[in-house]
Amino acid sequence: MSSDGNVTNTPGAQAPGAPSPMQRKRIQKAFEHAKKLMAQHEYDYTYVSELLAQCVTGDPSNVDYITAYIENLHRKFNNSRPPAILAQFKERAARAAMKKAEAQGQWEEVYRNGAKVLTANPWDVAALRSMATAAKQLGHVLCEMRLLKFALEANPKDPETNIQCAKALAELGQYDQAIACWHRVEQARPDDEEVQRAIAELTVRKHLARTKRPDEEAAERKKKAAAAAKAAGATAPEEEEISQEELLRERIARDPKNLQHYFELAQIYINRDDYKEAEAVYAKALEVSGGEVEVQERWEDVQLRRLRQELMEVRKRRDSGEPGADEQYQRLRKALNDRELEVYKNRCERYPNNLTFKYELGLRYQIGGQINEAIKQFQIARNDPRRKGVCMLSLGQCFQQIKQYRLAMSHYEAAIEEIPDRDAENKKRALYQAGKLAFALNDLDAAEKHLSALAGLDFSYRDVSTLLDKIAAAREAAVGGQAPAATEQTAVS
Repeated sequence: MSSDGNVTNTPGAQAPGAPSPMQRKRIQKAFEHAKKLMAQHEYDYTYVSELLAQCVTGDPSNVDYITAYIENLHRKFNNSRPPAILAQFKERAARAAMKKAEAQGQWEEVYRNGAKVLTANPWDVAALRSMATAAKQLGHVLCEMRLLKFALEANPKDPETNIQCAKALAELGQYDQAIACWHRVEQARPDDEEVQRAIAELTVRKHLARTKRPDEEAAERKKKAAAAAKAAGATAPEEEEISQEELLRERIARDPKNLQHYFELAQIYINRDDYKEAEAVYAKALEVSGGEVEVQERWEDVQLRRLRQELMEVRKRRDSGEPGADEQYQRLRKALNDRELEVYKNRCERYPNNLTFKYELGLRYQIGGQINEAIKQFQIARNDPRRKGVCMLSLGQCFQQIKQYRLAMSHYEAAIEEIPDRDAENKKRALYQAGKLAFALNDLDAAEKHLSALAGLDFSYRDVSTLLDKIAAAREAAVGGQAPAATEQTAVS
């Protein structure tokens, strides 16, 4: 970093090898799986920690990875710090390796071993500060600031942490927050002349910065108000995002061909659910990269998220009875499916062995009414053991839609066997489809078997109780010599 607030890589810094596109996809997939688990009320904290550790060490430039990693560790310890002696005893080898690497300037090793140290105590201020130093030396400013924020939250009055935070904030031009950090140092060291000099120097720099850039006074007032509102003196989330956004835009202006800056800026907008802005950032990155595949796929993904967001907004208006909203909803729904169809077609061509993309393409064909094409994709995708059950369910629906009822029934029953119990919704859907079709085919035994199993899982599921009553009535009618109420011709989806 430079002292005027512009961010540069430190001379002589050991720049990490950026992950390849395939490595980045694998890391991101692990991160998304971890975040999905973290959204649950209860989950395996250790397993998620292992997943996120792969992300943190695989791509130390990503601020979302280190944030999720530490937040998960906080949850693992039930937001209660472990005894200091016990924490010091654990991960002693990693702590020693971290200190040795720091002395030798091996910053990637500092970061990797620091992450290990945090598994014993995620509030370890010394480890957090060392990782922040490593992130700075590697040029990952956002990660540096986030790690310092965690360290400050762990011990707001620690002088060394406040000094490191103050210097980092000053380099970013966030003088009010830097001065606030120095004031906390002043409370701990009231007779330290260096502290007084630092506060005075930053006060002068703050006024000079205002004089040079009067057009930014409104933004500066916002930042001061946010800092004042924060009781503990830590960086407010809104203020932090503003500074990150400005920082990344400056970095893009200085180094427009560095795609990582675009990725980090777009992620800020994604975190805010501002997909339109994120899409615009990726569109610019795509132009700069000359159409690089990874950038194109990121742009496509955020474009689809924007379309889904718009669809949900229109759906709410439709459900509230707004005139004309239903027509708009149908148009948007078709536009979204058409775009998804195009995206997954391209990805299937680009990655012909990726069965997940085959499954997603099949779903879009199915939604669009191209049933024969959907069947082809699902039959290929079912070779993935993880998706075999849902593929069999989708195939059953497709065969039923083209009136191949016996084929549909066999696929529903296969889906019931293949879908794991933990996938409760698809399990119930398969039982319902199988039971209802069996009843329509006048196979009362199969219908009762599947619908009874469904009732045992969720008696309130759709009209399962009504169907069971109809099965009982059909059995009574059969005993009385009456014609059955359902025939194969009445099979419905």
